[in-house]
Amino acid sequence: MKIDIHSHILPKEWPDLKKRYGYGGWVQLDHHCKGQAKMMKDGKVFRVIQENCWDPEVRIKEMDLSGVTVQVLSTVPVMFSYWAKPQDTLDLAQILNNDLAATVKKYPKRFIGLGTLPLQAPDLAVKEMHRCVNELGFPGVQIGSHVNEWDLNAPELYDIYAAAEQLNCCLFVHPWDMQIDGRMSKYWFPWLIGMPAETTIAICSMIMGGIFEKFPKLKVCFAHGGGAFPYTVGRISHGFNMRPDLCAVDNKVDPRKYLGSFYTDSLVHDHGALRLLTSVIGEDKVILGTDYPFPLGELEPGKLIDSMEDFDSKLKDKLKAGNALEFLGLSRKQFE
Repeated sequence: MKIDIHSHILPKEWPDLKKRYGYGGWVQLDHHCKGQAKMMKDGKVFRVIQENCWDPEVRIKEMDLSGVTVQVLSTVPVMFSYWAKPQDTLDLAQILNNDLAATVKKYPKRFIGLGTLPLQAPDLAVKEMHRCVNELGFPGVQIGSHVNEWDLNAPELYDIYAAAEQLNCCLFVHPWDMQIDGRMSKYWFPWLIGMPAETTIAICSMIMGGIFEKFPKLKVCFAHGGGAFPYTVGRISHGFNMRPDLCAVDNKVDPRKYLGSFYTDSLVHDHGALRLLTSVIGEDKVILGTDYPFPLGELEPGKLIDSMEDFDSKLKDKLKAGNALEFLGLSRKQFE
């Protein structure tokens, strides 16, 4: 069994958001030719996508070819729209969540949904989280690595974490809104360097901000193998202990103590990195994630895990399915 915790999907169509809300900055799909569409933002091409980004039947064919049993679906992070008026972001989130729920309902043994929330308005976000879990049947939601000027330690987000604990709603943290100008404008740096940096900031913010102390039942998974965190945790811990006046201002617990208390996906593209990741984060805490259907993802889902000669079959099964089921609070029987 293979369960892919990290895959993105969009509706085939949605309303003209500039007309709907009265201002720009939104993404629209331009189906310019059969099987392809341009994601347009204020008249500029953000990304060209193929039909596997919106068509569940195409996805299932590709899943069957690559041996993926279940995809956990979440929106493309550019759709988070935390910058917009809260009521408009809520409206868009509901459009995306409703479409996602319809796909999961049609193919319940192949897809699991993670909703999206208007995090810039925590009161609205909590209400939509309740709807995602109680009405749409999602086991969790996807959130960005920061919310405008708030990192994930922001007190404004505490009500969201409290609701997630209460609802047993897991959180999948995905980097977004990276710096794209200046020194980061060349060589695809926002995706190659900016995304891992964003994820590392998100992890350190939650640890040093005491989020895992305040909300010990919170289930969190970070994308892209936890960014640079697994490799730099020694430096982070050492710095924390050397300069507690700077690092231990909100939480006195050494960051190392939280290893094993959160999850990451497996998307690291390197044998040595995956070996380190499972050693540092924990064999029970790493989950197969591919970033399907985008080019920075693992193009052959689970190939890296399967190719690890020093991982036994029990560990490989944990990484490919067991840890995902534990994180999502679901059982294997639901998908057999």
